[in-house]
Amino acid sequence: MNEAVEWGFELGWKLHALETALVSGAWQRKDTGLSVRVRGGEGGGAWTAVGDDGERREARTADTADEATALVHEAFGLTAWRPLPPPPPGWQRFTLIHCPVGECPEFEDTRYDGVKARPPQGCVVEEIGGYFGLRCERPGARLLDAVAGTCAQIREEHGLLMNDLGIEKLWEWSADGPDGWGAEIVGQLLLMAAERGPRLGYGVDDLVRFLRTAAAGIGGG
Repeated sequence: MNEAVEWGFELGWKLHALETALVSGAWQRKDTGLSVRVRGGEGGGAWTAVGDDGERREARTADTADEATALVHEAFGLTAWRPLPPPPPGWQRFTLIHCPVGECPEFEDTRYDGVKARPPQGCVVEEIGGYFGLRCERPGARLLDAVAGTCAQIREEHGLLMNDLGIEKLWEWSADGPDGWGAEIVGQLLLMAAERGPRLGYGVDDLVRFLRTAAAGIGGG
């Protein structure tokens, strides 16, 4: 069985290389970058990542796919990415971006000078996709509690409504609890409504009333 798995993995790798060559019109060369393939062990065992830069191949095994991939990158002398450990209980980690509808303010815009000098505690200023952003780790019983409190502080101290949580594909979904990716999507939608509604003449009270009316009885609301 193991031989069959090995053969299938090797065949898949070679087919991938062939497909790349056919599409690009040339075989992979050492200057085309690093390709990494990851496979999981049987029965929930270790993960193995195999990297190929066109000149040599390196394989590394670890308990997780991310760690195996990181080890391969380091084997090629590259900087490895590893996911951060989860925040401690009662704390939430999230990204906030100022991306106002109809505008494309640059990171160097003077309206950000104040928050750059005095970001909320637990937040680090960062340019994200060309926009002004914050990477935050803040206290909150749930994700939306932490996001709302942080947005309120920035609004009060600097006059900015941070309206983006860095979610690009709003139509995707994950039912992973009140602090996961699904909650980030909900938070993004709510922040977008909070910014766009008033531009159309709907105040915050109107939006709250809409939610209470449209979703009456759902989840205790």
